[in-house]
Amino acid sequence: MSDSDKLAIAAHLHVLLRRKTGRVTDTEWMAVNADYALEIVRFARQRAREDAVPELAEWADRLDHAIHAAPTVAPHRPMKDVVTQAVRQHMEPPPPPPSPPQPAPELPRYVGGIR
Repeated sequence: MSDSDKLAIAAHLHVLLRRKTGRVTDTEWMAVNADYALEIVRFARQRAREDAVPELAEWADRLDHAIHAAPTVAPHRPMKDVVTQAVRQHMEPPPPPPSPPQPAPELPRYVGGIR
């Protein structure tokens, strides 16, 4: 599931929790940190049971599914690899500048002599 989908679900759950329980959450952190998101899921499910708010449980399930879904983007590259590649690209000598175009040789205006 894409990060924007996770963020949308987290935002919706944030609004529900704020309205129904008064709980304020960090939406962006919820979308990127699985531990935090799962704790919010646990809290939302608990309050859904206690306060009889099935909508909270529904959105908690959506967030739980989004957190456990396989990522659709390429795996994260270690910072060391990213920096190494950038340094190598920076250290490579620049390609030689293109040579200026050579002027066309002048051809004689008249071929042969005048008759």
